[in-house]
Amino acid sequence: MDLNDEITIAAPRETVYAALNDADVLRVCIPGCEELEKRSDTELAARVKLKIGPVKATFKGDVTLDPSDAPAAFSLKGEGNGGVAGFAKGGADVELEETGPAETVLRYTAKAEIGGKLAQLGSRLVQSTAKKLSGQFFEAFKARVEGG
Repeated sequence: MDLNDEITIAAPRETVYAALNDADVLRVCIPGCEELEKRSDTELAARVKLKIGPVKATFKGDVTLDPSDAPAAFSLKGEGNGGVAGFAKGGADVELEETGPAETVLRYTAKAEIGGKLAQLGSRLVQSTAKKLSGQFFEAFKARVEGG
């Protein structure tokens, strides 16, 4: 499954980058996030409760960040286990382009792989749910960054 999109945020690139690396900001923006712990500058642990079609699951997982091109770009990869619901793993490349003194375009390309009951739901349902959840995240993230 592949997802990509872009969003314009009325804030300088450094502000957007800092927010993307702030566990408290991410915790309130990620749909269904119950817990997000920053273990180091490049490692996070998360617990997220989701409903995808008829399947409800709590996923526990780890995310690793690669900030080697920061603040212009970075990548992340992670995997989570939802018990009998299955698993998800994947990654994303994020690009932050400053288009003005206080405007940044955030572009991302993400790839994910799922297994277990989730994989049996059908790719259209999973894809549409993933797109909806990413849209909710970026709307909340934009509002949080722009609102301070």
